[in-house]
Amino acid sequence: MADGGDMDEEAMRAFFPLSFGKITARPSSAVSSAHSSTLRKPQNPSNPNPSTSAAADDDGGAMIGPPRPPPAAPAGDDDDEEEGGGMIGPPRPPPLSTHGEGEDDEGGGMIGPPRPPPAEEDEEEEEEEDDMEDDGDGGFNRIPLSNEIVLRGHTKVVSALAVDHTGSRVLSGSYDYTVRMYDFQGMNSKLQSFRQLEPFEGHQVRSLSWSPTSDRFLCVTGSAQAKIYDRDGLTLGEFVKGDMYIRDLKNTKGHISGLTGGEWNPKSKETILTSSEDGSIRLWDVSDFKSQKQVIKPKLVRPMRIPVTSCAWDHEGKRIVGGIGDGSIQLWTVKTGWGSRPDIHVEKTHTEDITGVKFSTDGQILLSRSMDSTLKIWDLRRMKTPLKVFEDLPNHYAETNAAFSPDEQLIFTGTSIEKDGDNGGLLCFFDRKKLELVSRVGISPHYSVIRCLWHPRINQLGTRKKAGLISFMILLLVRGELSYVLDEHQGKSLSMTLRCNLSYTIHMHCHFSEINQVVNVKERRY
Repeated sequence: MADGGDMDEEAMRAFFPLSFGKITARPSSAVSSAHSSTLRKPQNPSNPNPSTSAAADDDGGAMIGPPRPPPAAPAGDDDDEEEGGGMIGPPRPPPLSTHGEGEDDEGGGMIGPPRPPPAEEDEEEEEEEDDMEDDGDGGFNRIPLSNEIVLRGHTKVVSALAVDHTGSRVLSGSYDYTVRMYDFQGMNSKLQSFRQLEPFEGHQVRSLSWSPTSDRFLCVTGSAQAKIYDRDGLTLGEFVKGDMYIRDLKNTKGHISGLTGGEWNPKSKETILTSSEDGSIRLWDVSDFKSQKQVIKPKLVRPMRIPVTSCAWDHEGKRIVGGIGDGSIQLWTVKTGWGSRPDIHVEKTHTEDITGVKFSTDGQILLSRSMDSTLKIWDLRRMKTPLKVFEDLPNHYAETNAAFSPDEQLIFTGTSIEKDGDNGGLLCFFDRKKLELVSRVGISPHYSVIRCLWHPRINQLGTRKKAGLISFMILLLVRGELSYVLDEHQGKSLSMTLRCNLSYTIHMHCHFSEINQVVNVKERRY
């Protein structure tokens, strides 16, 4: 009976496969291959340094073959040859165990490299320190540039980009009149969109914006009517169009010309903002598509219709900024009894159309991007002159924007390609405090960078290129060592978490329908 327990255990093991309980090294290789496939290739790869073994051979001149020749010790070599114990060839000779300590002292010590493993670790640490020093210049290590994936689908210029607040769903609009929806939680390795929309036939998509609750999104096209969709791409309604024969814009029920921009109120899920070529900015109530809440007519030198080329809310949803076609920037405060008279009006801020305006979270800084190849930084407390003007930033598209990093220490914008230029499409980063250029990242040698967005939750950069491509670049703080953890989310979807040894966690919401082909799910403890 003493062996009965062992027999029962062996019989129980027969019901399980042979691989039960065994840990294989296959997942790490699969993960490393998946990670290596998304590595971003630099524009100008650096040339490798010359090997040190060649220099050592030149200095020694006697050894041929081993990478690290032993030091010259003529006295010890004679003694070893007489006794017949001399080693020839291998870089790591065995210790002289047959000789005494006195003979080791007379022979001059050990033959070969002293301790190769510690030396290699020291070299790796020095290389890591050098890389960290290089990345640390100008805050370059804060920019997610290590990996990228490309989402394809559009056939013309990609002009709009929006990511919901959870970082799981992406919207893209294009000059091919379509909107594509990408879901990271339901995406497989083909990286395809799960739905394609055409809001208005023959009208380019100008802007996309999610609601504060991410259950709906606003679509602005070149038509006079904006549309509202739910999270799955089903049409909820479109706003009414105004009468083009009414001269006073305040008496029209809606826009009468093509829209140029729009944005959802960040604090109110029922209020949106739109700007139009008819020279007006309008506030709408999403619960009623046939009526508007407010009509704003910018202040002009002469009574005429000048288009409003861009608009935006501040972080609290209490102020509105508009870029006017005459080169002026005007701000309004949403309050009781407010009208079209701007609280701040700065004339001749740019010489050409203003393509993007952006408030900082603290409400003190305003960015303005223009087709005059400049990016201007404004202090809202002193708006007479800009704090800084960054020039030589080509812009040939009416949707080019400027934005802040999640910590708002960096400002970035994209550039357009020029016929005679060699730079291609660049993503330029500037330091907010020092007001100086930090880095210029080459995105594409042949296409322009139009829309750019840095999501605060998943720490990814999204760029829109002329050829209809999206690049999401993910910051990895550990070089060569990265752990993937798959956690269950709402029963079915999976969220992939990248954990680094610097106490910095990045959430990359991805889901592969055939997850076993990419990585085997294992339970890991940290």
